[in-house]
Amino acid sequence: MQGRRAPVWCVWALIAVVGLVCGLAAPGPASAQSSRLGGFLATLAPADLVPGADAFGSVAGDPPAAEVLRGGERVGVAFLTTDAANSIGYSGKPIDIVVGMTLEGVIAGAVLVEHHEPIVLAGIPEHRVIDFIAGYRDLNVVEVASRPLALAPVDIVSGATVTIMVIDDSIKRAAIRVAHSRGLGGLAPVATAAPGPRRTIDPDMRETADWRSLLGDGSVRRLKLTVGDVNDAFAVTGNQKAIDRPERGEPGDVFIDLYVTLATIPTIGRSLLGEAEYKNMLDRLAPGQQAILVAGNGRYSFRGSGYVRGGIFDRIQLIQGEASVRFRDRGYKRLGDLAPADAPRFKEIGLFLIPEDAGFDPAEPWRLQLLVQRATGALEKVFTTSAIGYIPPDRYILTETPVAPPAAVAAPLAGYDDTPLWQRLWQTRVVDIAVLAVALAVLTAVFFFQDWLVRRPRLANRVRTGFLIFTVVWIGYYANAQLSVVNVMTFANAMLTKFRWEFFLTEPLIFLLWLAVPAGLLFWGRGAYCGWLCPFGALQELMNKLAKLARVPQVTVPWGLHERIWPVKYVLFLGLFGLSFHSLALAEQAAEVEPFKTAIVLRFAREWGFVAFAVALLAAGLFIERFYCRYLCVLGAALAIPGRLRMFEWLRRYKECGSPCHRCAGECMVQAIHPDGHINPNECLYCLHCQELYYDDHRCPVVIEKRLRRERRLGKQSQSMASGD
Repeated sequence: MQGRRAPVWCVWALIAVVGLVCGLAAPGPASAQSSRLGGFLATLAPADLVPGADAFGSVAGDPPAAEVLRGGERVGVAFLTTDAANSIGYSGKPIDIVVGMTLEGVIAGAVLVEHHEPIVLAGIPEHRVIDFIAGYRDLNVVEVASRPLALAPVDIVSGATVTIMVIDDSIKRAAIRVAHSRGLGGLAPVATAAPGPRRTIDPDMRETADWRSLLGDGSVRRLKLTVGDVNDAFAVTGNQKAIDRPERGEPGDVFIDLYVTLATIPTIGRSLLGEAEYKNMLDRLAPGQQAILVAGNGRYSFRGSGYVRGGIFDRIQLIQGEASVRFRDRGYKRLGDLAPADAPRFKEIGLFLIPEDAGFDPAEPWRLQLLVQRATGALEKVFTTSAIGYIPPDRYILTETPVAPPAAVAAPLAGYDDTPLWQRLWQTRVVDIAVLAVALAVLTAVFFFQDWLVRRPRLANRVRTGFLIFTVVWIGYYANAQLSVVNVMTFANAMLTKFRWEFFLTEPLIFLLWLAVPAGLLFWGRGAYCGWLCPFGALQELMNKLAKLARVPQVTVPWGLHERIWPVKYVLFLGLFGLSFHSLALAEQAAEVEPFKTAIVLRFAREWGFVAFAVALLAAGLFIERFYCRYLCVLGAALAIPGRLRMFEWLRRYKECGSPCHRCAGECMVQAIHPDGHINPNECLYCLHCQELYYDDHRCPVVIEKRLRRERRLGKQSQSMASGD
């Protein structure tokens, strides 16, 4: 083992490049001081928001808003949608729209001032979305507030469904809240209710119930739409193209049979999920966080396709009061069946975690809104909505009468837990953390004592195969701890913007793996992760082992071709990395070149195109071992670049390696050994096979020659001793 010193700045650069990213937290409610409205107003003309206006007043109030003036007189207000409503879009970042509203409660103008939506991904000109926003001019907010808030059957821009849904919802909700707060259009300010009895979910209920009982007492709510119902709903829109394309089938045929419930109510969760799955759900939840269960049959899927392309479910949203919640794939788990014996079989079942910052109250009524779409052309769609209302049954509710606080409190309240969220999340996953820590310790021992292990090839092969199985089954499919190049790109962006470690610590297992990666790169290079800890890589290798047992012919890529196509992954990575600085959301979409999300995180529960791509890569790996790792893995490329800074050379070589002996090069599973005998650390996956050969006196020509010389010497000594006798 030979040492090689790396400059100190290189080590710090390495630590800065690789790290964990789970996403930045959404901004909280804005105050007049923290609102960005003033900055945006400085770039706009007052007449853009209220015709004839010539000045803006100062930003004040809750929610923050500025008076719009004409000749010194107040003619309206201007506000930012993100200050008053949830406006998180397809990209996972806010869509900022400044809206002008008259004193009569009528929207007079709306301007898109900032967004990070990957609209151009589908070839959609931005002006189409801008024109859509301009269409809210003359919308009477008083009329909107008088009826249940739902997505209007407007001409949604095809290809930007989620973006438009967010815009529509945030403009209406923000406008209603601002109108109430200022008494515009005759809307009375919302009075603060006096403290009354507080409703909470009883956490101590232990009984379970069958499906029929849960459905009968309202624990599970149902929405059934027939083909006739859907055709009638589109007829109401007045869109002739939609009317002319009715849903096929008999009017009584089932279009969707949808069921929803609050899975975190103990009786409901235990009954429908079973004890094991219920416990798994609780382990994923932060304290106080809730989850809903949605199940459906019929020809229409409630999941939609948005979560496939960008991780967001575009056909359902949860609404409670003025708040709306959309679900992303990181808070989703696909289920196979429900636990009750009398429960029907469902085509799709999903468990959705409600974000902690949603302000959701599990004891209060809410509804799940379903978006139904109909194509009216190659790139055009029309939408209608339906909803399931949910009220937790009284038997699950505890009513507490609030006690008036004392006039002064001399000390903090007893039992108050101010532990940061990330620490609580680590506490809830202590067993998983321990398992992963032990696995990392075992792998470290394998590397440090590799000379002892590789001298025992049979044991080494069993250890490696067992660890790969653990990586696929536990790290991949159980813990979903598959790293991605998206983590690298987002970490780099966070370093340039608002870096906070708390965001990265909210996923303990991902964080531990990313913590192990820099150490592995410094000691052993890329192969420590790619060769042992990557679930998709391990899956490829195990499938190839089975293919060899089945005598599937193996293809050896000619060296000249091999060394010309392995740079493809580096080109892909540099392209994605550069794109991330222009638009992180767009780069995340392009990162679908990684099949990890399809094959590991979502377990192939995606649209056929993504599944076909992942299956094609795995199929190629049956003939060319670790095909994806060799030529296309952008994460591998991202790790290989700083991996050049490794401080030690642990892999032993003979001077004869490469001239004349090529056995290691011929048996290297990813052809990481050059014809001249040296190992390319950028490509090496550290499988240790070449080290097994290094000590094998029946396969390595160099060691074979040493053994033969030793045997000849011992033979001559034996003959001499025999002659002496």
